[in-house]
Amino acid sequence: MFCRCSLAPEMKKSPRHSKITGDFAEGLFLYWLSKHGYECVRVDHTGIDLIACDPRGKRMGISVKARSRYEGTEKTSVNLPPDGFLKAEKACAAFGCEPYYGIAVDAGEVIRCFLLPLDHLKKLAGGSVPGMRYWGMADCHVARYRTDPLVQRFELQITTCSWSGIHSAPTA
Repeated sequence: MFCRCSLAPEMKKSPRHSKITGDFAEGLFLYWLSKHGYECVRVDHTGIDLIACDPRGKRMGISVKARSRYEGTEKTSVNLPPDGFLKAEKACAAFGCEPYYGIAVDAGEVIRCFLLPLDHLKKLAGGSVPGMRYWGMADCHVARYRTDPLVQRFELQITTCSWSGIHSAPTA
C-alpha cells in the first residue's frame, strides 16, 4: 500500500518528477507482469519501454505513458501523440512483438494502470486535434475500461499517512 504524504498544504513536485514518474510506471508494469507469470525486461529503445512474453509465448512491446496529476486534474485525459504509435509499431516490428500501450495515472487517491493492444487503443482513444489521441480518465471512461475485455487493468489505492519532511539527525 502506498501513502499519500503531505509535505505542505499545496504539493510542489520536484523538477525531475516527470522522469521519476515514468521510471516508476515502467517498474510498476514490470512488477505486475512478472507477478502474473510474464517474462519481461525494460529496454532503452525508441518507441517501446518494455518487452514482455506471456506464459503462452505471446511477445508484447509496451510503450509506457505515465502521468502524475495535481489535485483537481485527476480526471484529465492523457495526451497520446500519433508519432508515438508509429514509433511503437516500428520497434515492435524490429523485435517481433505485438505493440501494446501501458498507461499509468496517479489520480490522487488511486493509481490506475491500463494495458492494451495498440490497435484497440486507437479505437478507444478519440481526438479533436488532427492526429492527436486522448486516453480519457473521466468516470465514464474508466467505467467503460472496466468492462472492456481487451483492457487489462489494476489499481493501487493510496492511504494518507503522516510525513513531516526530511530532518537532519538529532545531535547527541
